Amino acid sequence: MDSTFSYNFPAIRGVQANKEYYVAMCPLRIIPKIFLFDEEEIPPEHRSQRILNKARIPEMTSYIVDNQHDYVFSSITASIDGEIKFIPYNNDSTSNDLGQLRIALDARFLINDGQHRRAAIEEALKISPELGNETISVVFFHDEGLRKSQQIFSDLNRHAVNTTSSIGILYDHRDQLAMVTKEIIATIPLLNRYTDKERVSLSKNSPKILALNHIFNTNLKLLGKSKGDEITSEEDKFLREFWIVLCDSITEWNMVFDKELSPRELRSNFIVGHGVFIESLGLVGHYLRNYHEHDWTSYIYKLSKIDWNRSNTGDWLGRAYNHNGRIQKTSYTIQLTSNRIKQLVNLPLTESELTLEEKFFQGVV
Repeated sequence: MDSTFSYNFPAIRGVQANKEYYVAMCPLRIIPKIFLFDEEEIPPEHRSQRILNKARIPEMTSYIVDNQHDYVFSSITASIDGEIKFIPYNNDSTSNDLGQLRIALDARFLINDGQHRRAAIEEALKISPELGNETISVVFFHDEGLRKSQQIFSDLNRHAVNTTSSIGILYDHRDQLAMVTKEIIATIPLLNRYTDKERVSLSKNSPKILALNHIFNTNLKLLGKSKGDEITSEEDKFLREFWIVLCDSITEWNMVFDKELSPRELRSNFIVGHGVFIESLGLVGHYLRNYHEHDWTSYIYKLSKIDWNRSNTGDWLGRAYNHNGRIQKTSYTIQLTSNRIKQLVNLPLTESELTLEEKFFQGVV
């Protein structure tokens, strides 16, 4: 193969399942040019990827552009349909897997894993062309006719396990609200001891009371924010005060902290050990912040007088849990639980909340 009429990549050769594959460093500027994006060009029987979720692209693009000094992208995996040749830099047995990978110019490339990264790179280059000289690792598999592309995609994703949202928050050092949430947990002894920072739901035998994502989602509701939004110093201050007052006000939490009640007993007998409760308080707190800026703490302290027991069916059945006794956390049940809490601390319901209450009593929700 004439190197003048080929793509040439410095590469490392490896072997899996007795077949060679290659890892190369590709400049970002060539990623949109060589990798097939419009899969209309590929026969349906050889298409391997999911349909591109275009809604993901702006967020991924912003991630690259806004973090040009510390973004991280994992490798793209691609199949090559066409002539290739690997030329070692030398024949020494200790280094003959280092060399140059030559790929014919008329070869076809099909991404098996990384189509959204490829699309985000293309958009990022339009905004910041200077990124073009940076590189991303690409794992190449030789696949004549692209016959194995679907199996490669299936195998790559067979054992993939998505991280929980709690771990995502725990490891996020960019999102401002995630950082504040973790600081709040670290500085309040009750939360620090009884928050599970990895799981999104707690088993009946968990030694914890809340999950990190419950607290984060509650903070979003308290501020009326979306993930990634900036927060002001005043909002930061409110969140910290809110959690201090709340932890002082939930009697059952403090009974767990004082070893008078186990987390298991808490979850079995009270709704305050579940995400539906804490996130409903996010809605209550948001209302208080908007309409009771100077006396909101007095309403939170009233929570200590409420009967949170599951046996209190008049208040919580159909809201925090269903007729089978199973806790249910949906946008409707969170709002319905919030409505009841507001009524119990003598707060008026908004027009939309009253409408939901009417539907609730009519059995519509």
